[in-house]
Amino acid sequence: MNQTIIHIALVVREYDEAIAFYTEKLNFTLIEDTYQPEQDKRWVVVAPPGGSGTTLLLARASKPEQEPFIGNQTGGRVFLFLHTDDFWRDYEAMCAKGIQFIREPKEAAYGTVAVFADLYGNLWDLLQLKEGHPVRQRIS
Repeated sequence: MNQTIIHIALVVREYDEAIAFYTEKLNFTLIEDTYQPEQDKRWVVVAPPGGSGTTLLLARASKPEQEPFIGNQTGGRVFLFLHTDDFWRDYEAMCAKGIQFIREPKEAAYGTVAVFADLYGNLWDLLQLKEGHPVRQRIS
């Protein structure tokens, strides 16, 4: 059996502001932006540069009960983990583009990590896993 998580839905306020943040601030690639007239919504998919795995589906809140989850999809916990092959390069580039880091960089047993917030307040780890880490071996 071979299965893959292909998309993670991220609830956003507006498509265009989310696309701008992810493509301009985080340097993600816009993979797809297709209007779906039958549901009056867009299918918007972005991916980190050089990534070939899971992508983000930017899903506009379409019901009032979805709106409180914009920026708080995991109750204040770190939600997504952005692995990089060069932590300091990406950290400095993100700082230069105005990304707000909630927790400063630190060395941990598993690698180098810092926590940042996206435009809605969702928390992300920027991390570079150490050589030999089991997850790093899966993504290499």
